[in-house]
Amino acid sequence: MIVKHEFTAHIEKILHDKFGRKADAIFENSLLLQYINQKTKSANKGSKSRGSFANLYAIYVIIEDYLANKFDKVGGYGDYEGARFSQLFKRQRELPFGSRLQNHALNNRMNSEFEKFFPTSGIAPIMRNQETNRYWINENLLKITIGSKTYNIADTIIKVIDEYVSVKQDSFQRFINQCEILQNLDRDSGDAEIMDFIETLLAPNVDARLFEIVSYSILKYYYVNTKIYWGYSPKRLKEEVLRLYKTGRTNANDGGIDFVMKPLGKFFQVTETLDFKKYFLDIEKLEKYPITFVVKTDEDIESLKIKLKSDAMKTYVVKEVVEKYLSCIEELINIPYLINCFVEVCNRGDVHKVLDEIIIQSKVEFNVDDED
Repeated sequence: MIVKHEFTAHIEKILHDKFGRKADAIFENSLLLQYINQKTKSANKGSKSRGSFANLYAIYVIIEDYLANKFDKVGGYGDYEGARFSQLFKRQRELPFGSRLQNHALNNRMNSEFEKFFPTSGIAPIMRNQETNRYWINENLLKITIGSKTYNIADTIIKVIDEYVSVKQDSFQRFINQCEILQNLDRDSGDAEIMDFIETLLAPNVDARLFEIVSYSILKYYYVNTKIYWGYSPKRLKEEVLRLYKTGRTNANDGGIDFVMKPLGKFFQVTETLDFKKYFLDIEKLEKYPITFVVKTDEDIESLKIKLKSDAMKTYVVKEVVEKYLSCIEELINIPYLINCFVEVCNRGDVHKVLDEIIIQSKVEFNVDDED
């Protein structure tokens, strides 16, 4: 049974425009369309909901290659040497929201998730030859037989994903517009409205990229009020405020560094998972350098620490090993902590600075250009 949500209507319209009365039957018989339907639940939920681009783009770029070679028209896909990984990967990053995508979806993640949705199908959508680094889409998923006729839905899959991206782009543009309206409010009377808006962005279900942007914007102006004194001798100390820097776009392959603080050299990693393996992996990447995790959760910090240790002990067993990793977690920052930081920033009269930073970072992240 197809689970319906707001974007399902877009899929159904595209199918009806192409296949008419056969549209519903094609939808019901296509595992790939049903998978995409599952992955596009966030389309109409606005900018705060997490987008699903990596796995969708893995499908998209391979089907693009399929269509570019006209296999939907002339056949012979079984004899095709396959699409080069380098070309597919490059194309992924050219697509909207795809500039920082990594290779996980193409190599395994998309197939693994598909299997979770359809455990009895025995079908892997993406096939690859690891020796030659060539990729294929499972053509069986593109050919849907209804009665005596077989329909190829390759170009339809492209249209559906394009529509999803268009809807998400629109929601992010509306988010930027909303921010800019708040930005133009009176510097005194509009503060409360801006505070309420930014607090809505600090929630467990908010888009991961937005959460990272908002976290950074708040912490940047929270720490800037703190001064430290340092130097190479007690008689020659230098006064400096703490400055937080963003290392790049969200989801970047940066080895576990999302923000870095100068002059302390403090590293921050933003995460939405409570899986200790992800924390330990980031710690390992940094060769056990101390790191602060900003966690997208309302869960109490002490409870988080207990959970991480308990889960780690079940896997590693040796207490000394677990405690070595845990000692590298310099600090855990959760949503209530961020809200407290934000309140303090607002009390200092810097709420507009936080909003301005959110707008700057969001335009970079979502590829929104200022109008000339």
